[in-house]
Amino acid sequence: MSTANWKKIGRLESIPVRGSRRLCSSHFGRPIAVFRTSDDRVFALVDECPHKKGPLSEGIVAGDTVACPLHGMVIGLSDGVAVAPDEGAVETLPVSVVDGEIYLHLPEPGVSG
Repeated sequence: MSTANWKKIGRLESIPVRGSRRLCSSHFGRPIAVFRTSDDRVFALVDECPHKKGPLSEGIVAGDTVACPLHGMVIGLSDGVAVAPDEGAVETLPVSVVDGEIYLHLPEPGVSG
């Protein structure tokens, strides 16, 4: 993995199973959350529900989705798309786990990832 624009954000164990962690880093001024599923897959999303910008990092992770804590909108962790009948989407960010370390890809402003 090329290290350009990849930021090491911590160890896999630093995120609870079926939980998340909100990062101090932001993506173009918007908060980022990293999620860990029960089978140790890791996903990164902008930490704003598309409905009312609720903090997805405070939601409940089930399978490969997270439910917004404000109104229960369910968002797919892999694609950021709301599960029907809800509509909307949140931006996803590339994330990788290498030797137990989590890396997040943060493109530079004005450059697509």
